Amino acid sequence: MQIRWLGTQLYDDAVALQRELLESRVTGDIPDTLLLLEHSHVITLGRRTLESHVISDAETLAAAGVEVKESDRGGEATYHGPGQLVAYPIANLRALGLGPVSYVAALEQAIIDTLGVYLVDAHRVSGRTGIWVAGDGKNPGESNNPAGRKIAAIGVRISRGVSMHGVALNVSPDLSMYDHIVPCGMPGLDVTSIEAEQGAAPPVKIVGEQLAEKLADALGFQLEENQEAHR
Repeated sequence: MQIRWLGTQLYDDAVALQRELLESRVTGDIPDTLLLLEHSHVITLGRRTLESHVISDAETLAAAGVEVKESDRGGEATYHGPGQLVAYPIANLRALGLGPVSYVAALEQAIIDTLGVYLVDAHRVSGRTGIWVAGDGKNPGESNNPAGRKIAAIGVRISRGVSMHGVALNVSPDLSMYDHIVPCGMPGLDVTSIEAEQGAAPPVKIVGEQLAEKLADALGFQLEENQEAHR
């Protein structure tokens, strides 16, 4: 799996690059590729997002410098921005023998293992996608009593056996930005980060290097760094 660190990217630019790479992966012109980056402030709306999941009006969002973008990934509304690690694997899941459920499980395990490096004890929640800390791991449903604090979100799309979109892991973002939405369609959900849990956090790029290693372990890859920083 080839690793590419892209720095800070606009959401539309990252999606366009993913689509280009997906086509190249389908034809076998490139190896499986992992894009690591941060986004400028943006709220993305997955295929299951309801209009009520965006709480702030357009004027408030504009004043905060937050774009709103529809996305063809699964899931509901989420926030991306500086201090959050975003990982987009462009991977041939058919060649790996993975279906959607086993692929998401691999992403979740890679996040859990990465957080363990930073002494953050993380877990899944039954019936939900993503990773939490604290709580009892039971399905929080739609109540105001979530089973822990969510630290990472997952939303993927699979086209012709190749994945795009992926993982958003909170390293040190401005968590107040989540006040603009109903995160992941879950009212009352508490959102956290490595910084909030530990009082400090390493640079996002360093966490990305750890996540790449853990994802390679989960998927059975060897890693190859691409020196091209931007495209």
